[in-house]
Amino acid sequence: MKLKMMYSFLNSDINIIEKTLEETVVAESPLLHQASLHLLQAGGKRIRPVFVLLGGKFGNYDIHVMKNVAVALELIHMASLVHDDVIDDAEIRRGQPTIKAKWDNRIAMYTGDYIFARSLELMTNITNPLAHKILSDTIVELCVGEIEQIKDKYRFDQHLRDYLRRIKRKTALLIAASCQLGAVTANVDESVQKKLYQFGYYVGMSFQITDDVLDFVGTEKVLGKPAGGDLLQGNITLPVLFAMENEEIYPEIVKVHENMDRNEIVRIIELIKQSGAIEKSIAISDRYLVKALDILKELPDNRAKKTLRDIAHFIGKRKF
Repeated sequence: MKLKMMYSFLNSDINIIEKTLEETVVAESPLLHQASLHLLQAGGKRIRPVFVLLGGKFGNYDIHVMKNVAVALELIHMASLVHDDVIDDAEIRRGQPTIKAKWDNRIAMYTGDYIFARSLELMTNITNPLAHKILSDTIVELCVGEIEQIKDKYRFDQHLRDYLRRIKRKTALLIAASCQLGAVTANVDESVQKKLYQFGYYVGMSFQITDDVLDFVGTEKVLGKPAGGDLLQGNITLPVLFAMENEEIYPEIVKVHENMDRNEIVRIIELIKQSGAIEKSIAISDRYLVKALDILKELPDNRAKKTLRDIAHFIGKRKF
């Protein structure tokens, strides 16, 4: 089953989210508007808005209130992608030229800042101070995660805990906040809010590990960019850490640099795939997935709970 089919009962609300996203990135500056729209129209899974809506389904759900949070979370995610592409000097995202490639780094940075500011503006429609506290804490952690990723580029001596802490901040906490903020906005019972947060955290960890595996085993058509891009950019992910445990492969991996010949990178990717690192990484992802599914068992039964379970299974098994 395709991901969008799992939450098809939310289609009319998702359409409202998409329309609000387009309205929100409108800017007086034609260039700023064009750059923002370019990123938006490149597509995306809209996982974070969906988690916001599903979290809200456990309480007093009103799409005209929920949309403010759902769109704000997606915009924060989008802004981080724009800034990521500048840091990584990435030319392609989702099969399309990045903003920094189509324009330049300065335009990309200001576009990211603009999208981020618009997300905060939307959140002013939410009066609950807890929602703002959760969001601000999450943004702080997200920024720390970005800095850690820059600091850890081509640092081949890092530990598993460094990697897990980094993906927690860069990915898992924003997904956890999406689940929790949906519940907070819908005035869901506090105990359910906390469980949704935990679910989102575990799913987020599994989601990022799966992404990192796909960077080695996915096709260029699926990835929207050549395989092995993370390693070439110096991002040491879980499959790389596991592969470096092999004494024969370790010296090959530590030679990687950003200007390395593509054929050489392809050869190293094959070494990593043959080392058993992919299977070990999937096993770690599955552990997080099991924890997420265990948390779901403690939530009230409704359609949203079933959908969260379906999405969790989908995230753990994407395109292997």
